[in-house]
Amino acid sequence: MSISSMTYERTSSVNIPANATWEQNGVTIAGGHGQGNATNQLYRPFGLFVDDDQTVVIADHLNHGIMQWKNGDTRNGQVVAGGKGAGTGLHQLNGPTDALIDKETDSLIICDRGNRRVVRWSRRSDTTQGEILIDNI
Repeated sequence: MSISSMTYERTSSVNIPANATWEQNGVTIAGGHGQGNATNQLYRPFGLFVDDDQTVVIADHLNHGIMQWKNGDTRNGQVVAGGKGAGTGLHQLNGPTDALIDKETDSLIICDRGNRRVVRWSRRSDTTQGEILIDNI
């Protein structure tokens, strides 16, 4: 069976208080301009993480990168990891599916599915590549 024909089901649980109220109309905070590789687009987004500052980090699966939207900036995201085409180099990702922010090291922890690895990518603006944490998984 080829990897491309596999289907993955993701589940998570969220505790929603019984007295929660919902906005009548949703607001698009990331993407929303069709699929593509511009900074206001996503191409098959997968995992999503929201930090304490309401910064949204999204695994942009088919753009092979991690996109970030700061709270209040709904026009353009920023590529914060990968985004240089699919590949095996430390400056590249291949179909990432999840990302989270490690506050202790101020870095992203990324599931780089196509490369079968987990990488750490510093959130400093001068970062150009990640480091492998787990390989061949």
